[in-house]
Amino acid sequence: MEFKDKQSIYLQIADYLCEQILLGKWPPGERIPSVRDLASALEVNPNTVMRTYDFLQTREIIFNKRGIGYSAEDNANEKILNYRKERFLESELPEFFKTLYLLNVSIEEIEARYSKFIAETYPVNS
Repeated sequence: MEFKDKQSIYLQIADYLCEQILLGKWPPGERIPSVRDLASALEVNPNTVMRTYDFLQTREIIFNKRGIGYSAEDNANEKILNYRKERFLESELPEFFKTLYLLNVSIEEIEARYSKFIAETYPVNS
């Protein structure tokens, strides 16, 4: 996994875990990798992964079954979507708006490109 400089590593690992849960790789109730296994796979310190797991537990996305390990909560997908939407609206969207303003890009141009992106990337099955 390639880490970026602009965000803490534990948060990048949290994003990775959330994506895997949303993609169904680790369905609700099933075990996710242990702290040690994930740290080894991602080549990071186990303490960093533990910080990620603590963070996701406080957001009620994962839980720890004593003696068994960590698993995704039953409503993990909903919690992940809420968390990511909140983070996007509070952190990423203001930066996006700033860039639009500085480059003098209109909302109409964004709407047109967004519509084109949706049509090309997620076409409706007939």
